[in-house]
Amino acid sequence: MDNCCDMKGFLSFLVLRLINQKNISGEEIRQELLKRRGNRPSPGTIYPVLKVLSEKGLIEEIKDGGREKKYKITRRGVKEVEIANAKFIEMFYDMKEEFRRC
Repeated sequence: MDNCCDMKGFLSFLVLRLINQKNISGEEIRQELLKRRGNRPSPGTIYPVLKVLSEKGLIEEIKDGGREKKYKITRRGVKEVEIANAKFIEMFYDMKEEFRRC
């Protein structure tokens, strides 16, 4: 996740974190983001992110014979989540007092 702080990178970060929590479909990701962020990204936003994460070897499609594709995280993806979490915390940790005031 080279650009974890631009919006596209941030969405990739969120999607990868969700897949790290459980095997999940693109539609389930959209529903989770609706619950967490208050809006549901279009399929045209989510599926390109899934494609890029897959091409980078961070996630892979589960072949379970169902209609809906589900994705699982790879070992490389788990490592990437750990690195991205650390970077996120490092970047925003010093701002915790500012967030408490809002």
